[in-house]
Amino acid sequence: MDINRRDFFKLAGATAIAAAGGLTFTGSEGGSIVHAQAPVVGSTLVKKSSGSTAKVYFSKKIDVAHLIKLYEMVNEHIYGKVGIKLHTGEPHGPNILPRDMVQAFQSHIPDSNIIETNTMYNGARYTTEGHRATLETNGWTFCPVDIMDEEGGVDFPVVGGHHLSSVTMGKTLPTYDSIVVLTHFKGHAMGGFGGSLKNIAIGMASGQAGKRQVHGYTLKAMPPAGDSWFNGIDMPLEDRFMELMADSGKATCDHFGKRIIFINVMRRMSVDCDCAGTSAAEPTMKDIGICASTDILAIDQACADMVYSAPDSHDLIERIESRHGLRQLSAMAELKMGNPNYELITVS
Repeated sequence: MDINRRDFFKLAGATAIAAAGGLTFTGSEGGSIVHAQAPVVGSTLVKKSSGSTAKVYFSKKIDVAHLIKLYEMVNEHIYGKVGIKLHTGEPHGPNILPRDMVQAFQSHIPDSNIIETNTMYNGARYTTEGHRATLETNGWTFCPVDIMDEEGGVDFPVVGGHHLSSVTMGKTLPTYDSIVVLTHFKGHAMGGFGGSLKNIAIGMASGQAGKRQVHGYTLKAMPPAGDSWFNGIDMPLEDRFMELMADSGKATCDHFGKRIIFINVMRRMSVDCDCAGTSAAEPTMKDIGICASTDILAIDQACADMVYSAPDSHDLIERIESRHGLRQLSAMAELKMGNPNYELITVS
């Protein structure tokens, strides 16, 4: 049975809900919905912590000036040929980052271009040819876009991972000196939320090898040749999926060391990823701002904390918790990918 992008995410969502037992979180007294707080120890939004902390810079203003300002605060080790890892989205996606903002940002970084990889699921970005047509449709034409797995992949080691010993990334990824991970922070059908970890763990993995490893899909032929290739058994969900993402993200972070930084833009935060394209749910919470850090765990932790602190985040929290999305954070902590304790520094 062939399966396309829309069917993939419908199935992923349906199976995740079934696995989680639905979207209701019942407190000890029953009845009302109670959301567990993000497991944070360092957030200035929740409580102060002692000991070492990572710095996360934050601005409520989502514009070019503040995007560049935050970048300048974390770019000490960015040099040479720079890849900007961006989710460029499915055709006409309503929630992708604004092209004019990204264009101004990219032009500020010498010798930089956008980097992407093809998708695992059968859709507009499944082949390089289709992917390039989608890039044109969505307006990503102002700089080169390197589809890194156009000519295949390259194996990166995963040292001390939860499940993986290696993961296949886009073949051209090692040709970059530095990486800027520019992420649209939002929900995700399988991950609960998509932050910096998701952007590199899935977004840098090669479409027909690495993404298969990250999704734990090892039993059957890849789509569209496989029969019923996603049924909730062939592809692990919840905790194991989050652990696989952490393994993949660690491979990239280890490779680049200090030469990789992270920026999360918290705008139009649908419960769905930009992979969902025009079928993505309309956001039900207000924009929050932009975060930047040299620490992948700290920045995703901070963004999760801000979601949990927002009064209108009910839908996104449900999406996170029904998929065990917070396991991304603890899995990264176990792999010592960063510091969950952070200082949130507001930039005006």
